[in-house]
Amino acid sequence: MDEATRCWLRLQAVPGLGPESVRRLIEAFGDPCAILAAPRGLLAPVVGERLADALKSSADPESLAATLAWLAEPGNHFLPITHPDYPDRLRNIADPPPWIYVKGDPALLASPMLAIVGSRHATAQGCRDARAFAQSLAAAGLTIVSGLALGIDAAAHEGALAGGRSLAVVGTGLDRVYPARNRDLAHRLAAAGALVSELPLGTPPRPGQFPRRNRIISGLALGVLVVEATLESGSLITARLASEQGREVFALPGSIHSPLAKGCHRLIREGAKLVESVEDILEELRWQWQPPVKLPDDNKAPEPADALLELMGADPIAIDRLVSLSGLTVETLSAKLLALELEGRVASLPGGLYQRLH
Repeated sequence: MDEATRCWLRLQAVPGLGPESVRRLIEAFGDPCAILAAPRGLLAPVVGERLADALKSSADPESLAATLAWLAEPGNHFLPITHPDYPDRLRNIADPPPWIYVKGDPALLASPMLAIVGSRHATAQGCRDARAFAQSLAAAGLTIVSGLALGIDAAAHEGALAGGRSLAVVGTGLDRVYPARNRDLAHRLAAAGALVSELPLGTPPRPGQFPRRNRIISGLALGVLVVEATLESGSLITARLASEQGREVFALPGSIHSPLAKGCHRLIREGAKLVESVEDILEELRWQWQPPVKLPDDNKAPEPADALLELMGADPIAIDRLVSLSGLTVETLSAKLLALELEGRVASLPGGLYQRLH
């Protein structure tokens, strides 16, 4: 570990030192070691008396020791903003975190990403849509980033892990999992993707941390897809941040009678791209489509596309009816239908219906 990284670690252990204070210090002194070496009289005009005192006191030895022990474990990383593996897209936003903690594969940070976010209290159909879109987009080569929350976030992570890769940005320290119900999902993301946080180890969940987390989700991504959101949803914060950061914003429309569609409809009125298929997103991103990877269907023999089209018949058919006829899970069937949509062989209709085109 080089001296600059050691200085960054000492800075992150200073109680109360947030991103804005670090930014001012770096502007004033140039690098973390110079900050730590600066006299109190020069620090106070930059960050105030209290933080100047904190910077000149010894770093919390327990916090620093815990961080070093965590970093000694395989797959754990600390990336200050000056590190070559710190992602350029995030570095270039208006208020980038001065450092990030990563559990998993840091190479994912440089991959092209799409964020999928939405309501924690999503409908079953909303979760199916998020999972199916994530699976096909991940199979096309995009890393799916979300926030590990219940509902749409969790469904997007699950779909992405089935089709490719996923990354979660969390609002706690990486030695904690919130919500606890997503503990198994967090472990799978760490093993096959990555978990990211700007918060020190040991940081518990607090309400104000999650809106701040959202700027990292949008900052890492090429665009943000919102699937089900009320007018008060935190997902609209992510979409607003994405727009301010120059990212694409996509929204899935829904019923005019559903409160969970109102946030998406507002985004569409404000200029977000209305999305009906994966192809809508890929075209907007000018992303070259790659066919989804072939996945096992719950230990059943693969259902050929022509056989699925045969089951659909000539008239519109509901996905629940197709589940009954095919014996496939909703997740697998949704992914197959999306692939057929992209091939121009199936059309999705209002009301959750699908129709064969050829």
